[in-house]
Amino acid sequence: MAGARRGEQPRFPLPGRVGRLLLASPLPHVLPIAVRAATELGLNAETAPGLVDVVDDSSPLDATRFDRLLARLARELTTAEAAVVRVACDPGDDDGVAVAAQLMAAPTLAVELARRGITVEVGLLAEAELYPVYQPVVDLADGRTTGYEALLRGRVDGREVGGGDLFFLAEAAGWGDRLDRWAREAAVAGAGPWLGGADLYVNSSPEAVFRPEVCLAGTEQAVREAGIAPGQLVFEVVEAHATRDRGHLLAVLEHHRAQGWRVALDDVGVGWSSLALVSALRPDVVKLDKALVARLDTGAARAVVGGLVEVAHSLGAVVVAEGVETQARADRARELGVDLGQGWLFGRPARVADELLAG
Repeated sequence: MAGARRGEQPRFPLPGRVGRLLLASPLPHVLPIAVRAATELGLNAETAPGLVDVVDDSSPLDATRFDRLLARLARELTTAEAAVVRVACDPGDDDGVAVAAQLMAAPTLAVELARRGITVEVGLLAEAELYPVYQPVVDLADGRTTGYEALLRGRVDGREVGGGDLFFLAEAAGWGDRLDRWAREAAVAGAGPWLGGADLYVNSSPEAVFRPEVCLAGTEQAVREAGIAPGQLVFEVVEAHATRDRGHLLAVLEHHRAQGWRVALDDVGVGWSSLALVSALRPDVVKLDKALVARLDTGAARAVVGGLVEVAHSLGAVVVAEGVETQARADRARELGVDLGQGWLFGRPARVADELLAG
């Protein structure tokens, strides 16, 4: 996957005005909705099986008609319907093979609507200055800082935007893999000058890795250039992502381990599914969900954590409690056998490199 050179901000180009649209869908009831909307807006819509060609042949031309058409389709089609419509903007060739190729590579209508800012505030992502911040992970037994988790942040008009919002926008606009790659590589590069022998926890979605040896090549290079030992890298996979495509996930994790990197299962919650997932994936680190850690004063939560700790330790994994905001919460986690803690009690996410240079 192509991307920005290391250190450069990733580019998220927003689409411009459109003068012609090709819409294709396998759902027979969807395209007539587009035809009706286009006709009512004064646009010409020609149909073929599974295809609608929308142009503006009126005079004078109104450049906003297509904007209004897309906004109307966003209202009239369901999210599921918009996800199975391909839309090619201003196709440059009427050759049948070329048109088919353009449609195959074209985004879905759902993605096009997001990129145009119709369904999400995608301009926030395009305008943001992106950077990693780092939060300490400490040993609950002696308080030593053993590692840092890298988290993505953005700054727009002087305000900070959280990584969750940035990834939501990127995924809606079909740029999730691009942002995931940049965040991985920036996290590694940013930590190299000051990390020392501590561990570096890096978030990554397996869904952003299509073929590990290709998509992770830049990350491998970033690790080498940063001078970080492979064993210091811990790549976190969120439990919800781990349950979607087990085969692909295992292939990605196998590649991680072949590089000498470790694997963490993040946001591990409640129930037998979590226990089964830990046993199946055999992660090196198990990170307990913040909501579960927040309920450690209840017997049910303590029982779940106790079971997870037992299973994790039997597999040789380390257990981290996230969302540790008070000493009482840290003490409860330690009493249950949790090894490490992360949360505001130990430090908030910060641009560590800047702090070190200022000191």
